[in-house]
Amino acid sequence: MQMVKKIFIALFITWFALLIFMPKQEIYYALEKELAKQEIEINEKSIKEGVFSLTLNQASVYVKGIKIATIEEFTFFTLLFYTKIELDTLLLDDALKAIVPQQTNKAILSHTILSPFDTSVHAEGSFGVIDGSVDLKERKIHINFTETKEIGMIKPQLKKDEKGWYYETSF
Repeated sequence: MQMVKKIFIALFITWFALLIFMPKQEIYYALEKELAKQEIEINEKSIKEGVFSLTLNQASVYVKGIKIATIEEFTFFTLLFYTKIELDTLLLDDALKAIVPQQTNKAILSHTILSPFDTSVHAEGSFGVIDGSVDLKERKIHINFTETKEIGMIKPQLKKDEKGWYYETSF
């Protein structure tokens, strides 16, 4: 029994040390380089690294040199077996407001190792409230609009069932 206890303590210490010493900013900069290949650029005002998280403040997103969005706060939180990405106050450029809802107050994407091919999505904004999932194995996105507000511009892309409006696509 002592041997099992020592193994669990060693695993816990290894896991904790890995999280503490993980080069979070370097991983973020590597992601920026990969996005640059797709002509996507993120300019942030500040980066704050926590024990389990990395937070970007006032990030502007540019695609092919054109500013398309501003994110007030972007937080990446991981425990390795559970990961959460949280966006606070996402504002799209005025030029896009005829195509998609302009403001998202909060968006949360979460992933757990217990279901490695599924990511859950929750967002609240000018469009209402959405809950959905991304199936990475089947490469499908399914989003349910649980509360709808300003969805007139995206309504032609939505489908309706007995539960309400939903969006489904594959990638």
